[in-house]
Amino acid sequence: MQLTINARETQGVVILELNGRIQLGEEVDSVRKMIHDLVDQGHKQVSLNLAQVTRIDSTGIGMLVEAVIYTVKQGGQLTLFRVPRLVHNILLTHRLLQAFDIYASEEEAIAALFSRRAH
Repeated sequence: MQLTINARETQGVVILELNGRIQLGEEVDSVRKMIHDLVDQGHKQVSLNLAQVTRIDSTGIGMLVEAVIYTVKQGGQLTLFRVPRLVHNILLTHRLLQAFDIYASEEEAIAALFSRRAH
């Protein structure tokens, strides 16, 4: 597997730090399973740090879209932060930027989740 996932919790938000490739196979399956498991266990606020993502394919993009939809359907929220230019450009090209809440930093992502939680 060409991807590592480090999970930690900060202020009630689970941060998943992804390092490596998000592509068809074990990488995509492991991220999908982790997000589903977290949400199913009641962790409704999830944010993905994509700073160390070196490659993403269409399956990886599809999994991210599916993860946002799944999280919202379960009453939660999923955000992305520190999105590399490579990933940003793919999302832009496929007109998917509006499907995601994207932030420059972990602090901004957490603040946005907190402000939504208050409403």
